[in-house]
Amino acid sequence: MLPKNENRLSGRSFLLGTCFVIAICCIVSYAELVITYIQIGFLQLPPAVIGLFFFLVLGNRLLERLNARFGLSPRELMCIYCMMLVASMISSRGVMEKLIPALIAVNYFTNETNSWDPLFFPHIKPWLIPFSPEQKGQATIAISFYEGIQTGDSIPWRAWIEPLCVWGILVFLVFTAFLCLAAILRKQWIENEKLTFPLVSLPLEFVHEGRGFLRNHLMWLGFAVPALIFTLNGLHEIWPQIPNLPLRYILNQYFTERPFNAMVYTPIFLSFAAVGFFYLLPTQLLFSLWFFFLLTRFQDVVAAVFGWRVSTMPLYPTRLYIGYQVAGAYMVLVVSFIYMGFPHFRQAFRRAFTATKVDDKEELLPYRTAVWGLIISLTLAIVWCYTAGLNLGFAAFEILVYVCIVAVVMARSTAEGGLLMTETSFRPLDLYQLVSTKAALGAQSLTVLSLLDAIFTRDQRGLILTGFLDGLKIRDQVGMSHRSLVGVFVLGSTLAFLCAAVIHLWLPYTHGANYMYNYTYRGNPLWAFQDNVAAMEGLGSDLRTTGGLFFGIGALVTTGLVILRMLYWWWPLHPLGYALSASWTLIVFWFPVFIAWGIKTPLLRYSGIRQYQRLRPFFLGMVFGEFSMAVIWTLISWSANTPAPFFPWP
Repeated sequence: MLPKNENRLSGRSFLLGTCFVIAICCIVSYAELVITYIQIGFLQLPPAVIGLFFFLVLGNRLLERLNARFGLSPRELMCIYCMMLVASMISSRGVMEKLIPALIAVNYFTNETNSWDPLFFPHIKPWLIPFSPEQKGQATIAISFYEGIQTGDSIPWRAWIEPLCVWGILVFLVFTAFLCLAAILRKQWIENEKLTFPLVSLPLEFVHEGRGFLRNHLMWLGFAVPALIFTLNGLHEIWPQIPNLPLRYILNQYFTERPFNAMVYTPIFLSFAAVGFFYLLPTQLLFSLWFFFLLTRFQDVVAAVFGWRVSTMPLYPTRLYIGYQVAGAYMVLVVSFIYMGFPHFRQAFRRAFTATKVDDKEELLPYRTAVWGLIISLTLAIVWCYTAGLNLGFAAFEILVYVCIVAVVMARSTAEGGLLMTETSFRPLDLYQLVSTKAALGAQSLTVLSLLDAIFTRDQRGLILTGFLDGLKIRDQVGMSHRSLVGVFVLGSTLAFLCAAVIHLWLPYTHGANYMYNYTYRGNPLWAFQDNVAAMEGLGSDLRTTGGLFFGIGALVTTGLVILRMLYWWWPLHPLGYALSASWTLIVFWFPVFIAWGIKTPLLRYSGIRQYQRLRPFFLGMVFGEFSMAVIWTLISWSANTPAPFFPWP
């Protein structure tokens, strides 16, 4: 342990962190919304953060050579990194890319055919949205948002202040719950279970000069592979006569005959960064990830052979029978996490509710503060949802499933599985349909739920809980004060929310959202409304029997996998692979997982751990190279107004 006060952070680290937060918000927002080809901020290790952080480290080393007093310590560098990390998530898919479009899209896309204005508008509280719910048809504020303001007109900032402040309260409560949850999980996941947190490997290599990472020839060789390919692909976009290497292949086009044409979307994305990260994972987990993904496609084929007609999971690219298996797996996984960490969790909760003394001086928050903070923030979030119009019982169900089940499994997927993207295959509403129908919730609840699904529960990419936990792992490596880390997270999150809100209003009003990223403005904010129309009109299917059957199968299979993993160390199938099998994460990354497994398995068997460690810089170099190219092509596209190459993590 460092001497008292030596691990505290300096004011200059917070000042520099503030500057880099603003830079990240600008770069991420423009790249993802205007350029659209490069989704540079929503990964759990955002390329924009890695790119800027490298230049910061490089500049810091130059300053140290001039005068050692000017240099930033590893603790100060990682403080800035953590601020940029949460800023990237908030300005991307974590908050702002979902929040602002969801509040305006329902108005712009109402028309005489869908009649959304009489169907939804009467059930939206005026303080939740920037337009008047009493108005029929499109509002001027929505038209100018999607089509751009006319010359001489100004952006209607004032109309957005109230709804953004109101929704900002809910965002603050959810983030507080995540921060408290991270404080409770830290010791169990980092110290007791010793999860590897692969996503922190690259930034830590940057700041540890003694390891010679930036002087390693293998690292630069790994860097050169994606650098060369993305340079060629980028030049091909400008001059088509230059050859390129396609990084996306759709396998469905090769399976046109029954029963194989029944497989849902099955692409191959060739990501060097993903291969690099997955190289760090245990081979059993790698095998489980690609094996269970292919098993979902095999189930599609079997269903077609027997002529089963089962619908797709609402709002997700998988079949209903897979989605509910995954939901059952999540439930069992959370129970297993509690079981494995029960002694620790019991100690933390005893500290909160009794006078029992526990040594929590090194924790992010004292256990009493963390436990009560979690309870209070969840309670207030439920009250917020109820005030907005959601049924009270379902409001509690929605928040608890989202924070305590979905978010926890997603965080585990990065802490243990090293997955670059967090995405699930079901919503709390899908679990509710195991016991009742959507129509039973009523029009008021379904309307508010359409907003909540678009903003929080449908798309989990950019989940801030993973950033908090990665920050805690980083702290243990560089000796940063846990209590100082609270300030890092709070300042970074608050500043990013304010900065991103301004940018995400300015861009669509000046460029026109219709000419920007399709998913953000014409996809995600509409899908939940479209899905709930039938239920609001008293129609819709009853999923209790079908969903309950496959939910039970998923829970039973996962229980067996958990027990076998506990009893036999050699058991090759990991329950986390089963839980993630149907997610967009594995749709994108299953093939890089397969490549990493195919490289690492024979390497360990025939060359041993020493050769694995020797090649580690090469694979981290591939991560560094691909992410650096994403930043470089963002800047080129921004400054020269040229198209950017496709990056294989859509």
